Amino acid sequence: MRSSETTTTRTARVGTSRVIEQLDHLELCQNYVRAFEEVIQLPLVLISPQGIRAAVEEGHHKNPLCKWLALHHHTCRNCLYSRPATLLAEENSPSTEICFAGICQSGVPVRIGNITLGFLRTGGVATQHPTRMRFSKMVARLKAQGIDFDEHQLCQIYFSTPTMSEEHYRSVLDLLTIFAAHLSLLAGQLVLRNGNSESATIQRARAYIKEHFTEPLTLQEVADCAHLSACYFCKKFKQSTGLSFTEYIARTRVEAAKNLLIQPRIRVSEVAFAVGFQSLTHFNRVFKGIAGQSPTDYRRKLPGVTPPA
Repeated sequence: MRSSETTTTRTARVGTSRVIEQLDHLELCQNYVRAFEEVIQLPLVLISPQGIRAAVEEGHHKNPLCKWLALHHHTCRNCLYSRPATLLAEENSPSTEICFAGICQSGVPVRIGNITLGFLRTGGVATQHPTRMRFSKMVARLKAQGIDFDEHQLCQIYFSTPTMSEEHYRSVLDLLTIFAAHLSLLAGQLVLRNGNSESATIQRARAYIKEHFTEPLTLQEVADCAHLSACYFCKKFKQSTGLSFTEYIARTRVEAAKNLLIQPRIRVSEVAFAVGFQSLTHFNRVFKGIAGQSPTDYRRKLPGVTPPA
């Protein structure tokens, strides 16, 4: 039983890391990161929970105080990203921790369904201005741990630490939360397209869903297509895609609906039934839950599309 759980966890990690890697290579993501770093003057990286340790080591060098601490203190033990990936994966909102030196590190989760794929990581900044009292407390803690260092050199580094008001930093995290939501939508689209490294049974199930999603699909029907029991199919399908069967069907139909909403002569109600929803109310609720806006609002914001009278 323990071996099976290990295999399942390993496969899930590979799947989420692959999606994060694909997102990170998108031109949109690269442009956003570049603009963020130029305007905000903070580092930003999109990383999976499994890549957090490496990102921390690289990120420390973005801040002179963090770089010094990494060399003398070996590791920032209070850093958010030294926490186990299993705990981080449970985060569903921005997380910020401040180390004993007063440096903030934050992670904004990118999620799909109830799965955390990875984090937009930023930080390396103090939200309180350096003072002699805070410096003295930091020095006392370092000395108590038996660390030998040049206090004058550390003083110069400490008082050159980048600072940002708490209000400003919260606004930065708000921006990242909005971008993370957009990445989550893109991740959902990638999950629908991925599948080259999946088992034949899951590929067969995906193909069947793609062909029949406009019909009233049932779990048992698709499980039978994959030649698996319904219970085992649910487990394998979510392990492979990161989505439950119901979530996957919903996303497939919403993505198809987006393509139809581009056509101005098709009414929203017609779109709903064309992609497999049984009621307009259900369609509106599911579409808004996935796209973040109603079908009508989505269509209204499309360039050059005039809704039917």
